[in-house]
Amino acid sequence: MYVDQSKIEEIKNRIDIVDLVSEYVTLKKAGRNFTGLCPFHQEKTPSFSVNREKQIFYCFGCGEAGNAITFLMKIADKSFPEAIKDLADKTGVILPPVSSGREGRQKDLVKEGIIGLNARAAQQFSRNLFSPAGAIARKYLEERGIADEVVKQFRLGFAPDTWRSLTDYLAKEGCSLKLAEQAGLIIPGKEGGFYDRFRGRLIFPIENVSGDIIAFGGRILGKGEPKYLNSPESPVYIKGKNLYGLNKAKEEIRKKGFVLIVEGYFDLISLWNAGIGNVVATLGTALTREHLDLLRRYTMDVVALFDPDEAGKKALDRSLELFLSAGMKARALILPGEYDPDDYVRKFGKDKMNALIALAQPLSDYYIENVLGAGRTFEDKKVMVKNAMEFIAKISDKKEKDLFIKRISEKTGVNEELLIKEIYRDARKSGAKTDDGQQGGHGHYDPVELFLIQLMMDFPQKITQVDREKILDFFMQPELLTLGRKVIDTYKLLGFIDMSVILSDSADSTLREKMYKLMMKNMPIDDAMMEKIFADSVRQIKRKWYKEQHRQIKIKLSQAQEKGNQDLIKELLYEKEKLLTQEKEMP
Repeated sequence: MYVDQSKIEEIKNRIDIVDLVSEYVTLKKAGRNFTGLCPFHQEKTPSFSVNREKQIFYCFGCGEAGNAITFLMKIADKSFPEAIKDLADKTGVILPPVSSGREGRQKDLVKEGIIGLNARAAQQFSRNLFSPAGAIARKYLEERGIADEVVKQFRLGFAPDTWRSLTDYLAKEGCSLKLAEQAGLIIPGKEGGFYDRFRGRLIFPIENVSGDIIAFGGRILGKGEPKYLNSPESPVYIKGKNLYGLNKAKEEIRKKGFVLIVEGYFDLISLWNAGIGNVVATLGTALTREHLDLLRRYTMDVVALFDPDEAGKKALDRSLELFLSAGMKARALILPGEYDPDDYVRKFGKDKMNALIALAQPLSDYYIENVLGAGRTFEDKKVMVKNAMEFIAKISDKKEKDLFIKRISEKTGVNEELLIKEIYRDARKSGAKTDDGQQGGHGHYDPVELFLIQLMMDFPQKITQVDREKILDFFMQPELLTLGRKVIDTYKLLGFIDMSVILSDSADSTLREKMYKLMMKNMPIDDAMMEKIFADSVRQIKRKWYKEQHRQIKIKLSQAQEKGNQDLIKELLYEKEKLLTQEKEMP
């Protein structure tokens, strides 16, 4: 694939990586860097660091690193051209047409096409809502008390109860109906042609975290089944990886410090309508680990607000293990009576809902009181303990695990010490990994050579001198020699340091992580001090190199003397003298 390098550099120069990352991760200033919880692995203590000066990020926990482009590719599951296009749109850089491999470009075109079609469909659904045909849907929203502002914020729409309303519109606009089928907007008929998937329904556009419309949900307004209909999965939409409303709620989630998770579109819309904005909804599927990974970017505190019926309680029960294994601080809230969140907030209002949320039970309490059950007989208690042990074994956080053990002991009357021994004995048997291990590099690198490369990166004005004086010729480690040359070549090509280019093809992942880690730490030295340190580093590198050359000559001399090879002895002695002279002349 080829994209004009000058345009890529223009994007990098215009984008602020701190602003970009802040759209996905809550960052706090820490010296010259910004830190937050890593979105790429599970952690409770922030180890993810972003450096505005160098426009790079690095996680000291999992080793993920890169620049704005690589961050967007990974966090939003985008290809390189998709990330470039998104960042170009953000920064106002106009991109010329790009060329790429046929297969990769085709996939990109399909995704772009589907998102474009969805945007058109959403506009048409919205026009329908405010047309005479949409009166039934407007009346329905009015009866539920949904404000016009909220209708517009969530881009709600209406699909008329006809077979080809959207199909005909898309055909008239010259859109590909085959692509519309891939998007899940229309369905092929048995006798040829297409018809609309959504008919006679209030439409809820589903956005990804970047704000692109990736799918739709529809609620039937008359009689018929199913009550709710969702788009099928597509190249841009996977139910288990998206949450309804997250794009709109993420700032409020950061502000409030926690997120509400509900099950339905109207639960979320009604809460938002009442002024509760830190809420997201699942999309007709059980909560997944990918959902929690999305939420962990913004908060570690969750209140799961499910329906009071059996299905809602079962959904909450299934979610308990997920919350605990993700290390999130989760609370459970089952509303009183037979109210779901939509009904409750419409009847009792925002303040009473917030009061209930504030009283939501910690997971440990909910599990013990509502899931574990009561044990009256000895056999009952045996079953309770067995179930509890299986559940506790899935908790990754030691403090949370010990809290559960304590509460289970109180509930069952079984000695706490015995429970602790049993739990950790089982963990050792299964070879479970503890969560206090740290990922570390296994390679050993010459510290002075490594330091000189860091100096080159922090003070690029020294790169020309390193190149001119052929200082890299004195490097002893091949990996660092290759890296040093890549620094020089990249600087000559671009005129500045770009870590993602320098380390893009590094086969040594340990060295790559090491360099990103070093680059996150700015050297607290001025230019005068830098000159002294630079000169001293070069001197140490050269002395070490000369020392090794003398050692090698000594070995070769000994071997030549054993063999009586006078010509080789004379040649090696001359080489030794030459080295000594060069060494003495060294500054």
